[in-house]
Amino acid sequence: MASLKVEIVGIDTLGDAEWAAWRAMLTANPALGSPYFRPEFARVAGCVSPRAAVAVFSRGGETVGFFPHQRRGGAMQPLAAPMNDYHGVIAFPGMAPSLEEAAEALGATRLNLTAWVGPSGPGEDRRTVQVELGDDGYDDWYAERRATHGKFFKDKERARRSMEAELGPLRVERNLRDPAMLDWLIDLKRDQYRRTGRHDIFACRWTADLLHALLKEEGDGFGASMAALWAGDRLTAVEYSLHAGDQYHFWFPGYEPSLSRCSPGILLSMDTMRLAAERGYRTFDFGFEGEHYKKYFCNGFKLVREAVVLRPGLGATMSQAAVGALNLAGAGRGERLRTSVRRRWAAIEACETTPGARMKGAMQAAGAALAKVRATASRVPA
Repeated sequence: MASLKVEIVGIDTLGDAEWAAWRAMLTANPALGSPYFRPEFARVAGCVSPRAAVAVFSRGGETVGFFPHQRRGGAMQPLAAPMNDYHGVIAFPGMAPSLEEAAEALGATRLNLTAWVGPSGPGEDRRTVQVELGDDGYDDWYAERRATHGKFFKDKERARRSMEAELGPLRVERNLRDPAMLDWLIDLKRDQYRRTGRHDIFACRWTADLLHALLKEEGDGFGASMAALWAGDRLTAVEYSLHAGDQYHFWFPGYEPSLSRCSPGILLSMDTMRLAAERGYRTFDFGFEGEHYKKYFCNGFKLVREAVVLRPGLGATMSQAAVGALNLAGAGRGERLRTSVRRRWAAIEACETTPGARMKGAMQAAGAALAKVRATASRVPA
């Protein structure tokens, strides 16, 4: 097999032939069905994310794949990280380079991946979960789920009745693109990040700009939109999603915290699936497993790869300094915490575009981690 070569170019420099090849690869490769692999996502994110580019891989002079990405210092990440829920090399089936081969060709000090789709390599598998609707659509799914997890869904039916009794009739609308509604959702998420001590991914502004820009992009079956739940006249929950073909990816949910007892976010997701199924959507992607409700909803899963591929050198050593500070904050509390630390740093590094901002974010995260450790220790009996 011919050796792999790579050319790094601006996304806006790709011509009609390259975009046609990109689309042909998506059509031929079902593993690349997520909206994150679509040219429309790459074009929009390429205009918004700092230091965005695309790696064009070739063998023997023939293009074999594309990898949209961004750089932060010497590190390379998927385009629009930390908000990119699926990534990998756009290629025909069986033609994508391995993870190790791609990393070597790219030549970055460090390649950070959270949900790599394609030939596996270093790192570990993680699961994303989906609702797969059959030919009978939403009603058939709901009947099966309710029969299997009766207590959970009966509880949500009671929550729906309770919220209606307290606030008024519930109303759900989808395919919304109101910038003011998106700002309401972003404010909710930022408040959530502050309360939970997580890094505010919207403080850097380009991430919020990306969501706004995607709302304006629609064509060839691709788009971004919001669904919203009102109780009477009160807006209670909003969810921002990407969609392409028959794939619907739930992305940023938010609900009014004072109504958490009524599960407005879960009610909104169910009603969104019902309405979207009427428009032909069949796969509803909920991202990584973890939140408790997903095990009641989801009847499918995918395996993706999480990895950090390092190249020895000064840049790698310096980037590890921030990770070291966070590890110290964890007081050596085991592998689970180290994994959490690594993911926190990956998000900080992807959002922040200057070394100073990245280090500031790492120090703030270290402080939050220390406070959590101390709070946990104080609750342990002597």
